[in-house]
Amino acid sequence: MDTAVAIRTLEATYKQSADFVAVGSMIAKLTEKEGPYIKSKGRAGDATRIVVLTWRSLLIMSRDWKYYWSRLVLYMFIALSIGTIFTDIGHSLSSVMGRVSAIFAFVSFVILLSVSGIPAHIDEIRIYSHEETNQHSGTMVFLLGNFLSSIPFLFLVSISSSLVFYFLIGLRNEFSFLMYFVITIFMCLLANEALMMIISYIWLETYKCTLTLICLYVIMMLVAGYLRIRESLPNSVWNYPLSFVSFHTYAVQGLLENEYVGTYFAVGQIRSIPGVQAVRGSYDISSSPHAKWVNLLVLLLMAMGYRIVLYILLRLNVRKHAGLGSWRTCWPSVHTATSK
Repeated sequence: MDTAVAIRTLEATYKQSADFVAVGSMIAKLTEKEGPYIKSKGRAGDATRIVVLTWRSLLIMSRDWKYYWSRLVLYMFIALSIGTIFTDIGHSLSSVMGRVSAIFAFVSFVILLSVSGIPAHIDEIRIYSHEETNQHSGTMVFLLGNFLSSIPFLFLVSISSSLVFYFLIGLRNEFSFLMYFVITIFMCLLANEALMMIISYIWLETYKCTLTLICLYVIMMLVAGYLRIRESLPNSVWNYPLSFVSFHTYAVQGLLENEYVGTYFAVGQIRSIPGVQAVRGSYDISSSPHAKWVNLLVLLLMAMGYRIVLYILLRLNVRKHAGLGSWRTCWPSVHTATSK
């Protein structure tokens, strides 16, 4: 008998036997009784997936220079540059404008240089899209894993660059003021990180993301209140709402309040003026001792708000449904122009 014929004969005979019916009945009972438990054992819980993704991201970030190590080098370079330019400016009334300029420059360029992390964010979004398609990850799991893994590196670059800048400039020599400075820079970078993730998700191309972010940062610098006092800005668009959504506004304002609220400067031999009054010629700050904490709270809320926006975009898969990938035609191709 031919082998194929023999196999078909055995299959037909088995399907007509009592054993086939008994085995089918046993499988049905086991599936009904133990099925949910077996399925649950085959899939990790959300907490486990968050831990695994956080650890994986930590390993990737620590090994790949384009995540945070390149930013650490750039931040240290800009801190040393600004610090050495403004070093030994003293603590007299004439030093106020110099310190205001130094703080504004440090905050502005630290945020601006963060665009070096765009390729890493694009890679993270692409990995998430692949894993989410295969149902290996979820939106909340991805965001929490990415957020938790980025905290150590953001704090490292914040405290290292802040320490260099703080002591070169010669700011207030108290630990509480130093820690407020570090935490403000950290919160600023935390909020900026979420904004970078949003832009990375929208474009998924390094050139477009970098250009978009640079434009946003330049506008934030213009309306932050240094080049022109916020009260003097045109109310439509520039003051409301642009100056209120700028990281620079709250970071610089909080750092200046941390430095000058409660200080006094001698004017002549018998008179002195508060530090807040001395600063107001260059920047508008509050004389309240609690004002700097309000600015810090606003930065925290901005960091949370941008994360919520990113969650909504990822959860609703806005890029797919809105056809963001088709926006490529709106941007001229550098390679195409070169080839022509």
